[in-house]
Amino acid sequence: MDPSWLERAKRLQAIAQTGLTFVRDPYDRERYEAVRDIAAAMIAEGAGGEPRALAALLAAETGYATPKVDVRAAVFRDERILLVKERSDGLWTLPGGWADVGESPRAAVEREALEESGYAVRAVKLAAVYDRNLHEHTPHLFHIWKLFFVCELVSGAPRPSLETEAVDCFALDALPALSTGRVTARQIAQMLEHHRHREWPTSFD
Repeated sequence: MDPSWLERAKRLQAIAQTGLTFVRDPYDRERYEAVRDIAAAMIAEGAGGEPRALAALLAAETGYATPKVDVRAAVFRDERILLVKERSDGLWTLPGGWADVGESPRAAVEREALEESGYAVRAVKLAAVYDRNLHEHTPHLFHIWKLFFVCELVSGAPRPSLETEAVDCFALDALPALSTGRVTARQIAQMLEHHRHREWPTSFD
């Protein structure tokens, strides 16, 4: 869950971004840009970093501010969960990542699973839609919704990628060190229950 100062900074950024999308008055534009710079300064002070670089990163976010969408594939083999080891932090997670514009949620999660693990999968159930801020994740600069899909293995073999350095299946009582910015042990356990009970409704929030 994000600390309160980061949550406030992200809300200020969203207000500024949306305001700049619709603003007409040049003085109001300057005010929204100032709000964005304040948000960048808050983040830099709280987390470290260069305020001008953060301001440039936030300025690249344009249009009406909405949550970003992260998709994750929960694939089980004999109740062992398929995980990939991220090159960026050396920790393990469910295959997944950002949904791309022009993709359906199903297509996004199936693509991510294939790219990161080498396995072709078929999404069979939208198990959960979670607000990342309401779960035990490390803080993130942007507001993110996480879509978890229970998927069935179709074909393929384990294959690392540009983003992943290893692929393996684990029992839930023997999980490796997880990349908690991406997935938590509790969420993996919830996915196993959805795998066992396909009739359950989608979890949310």
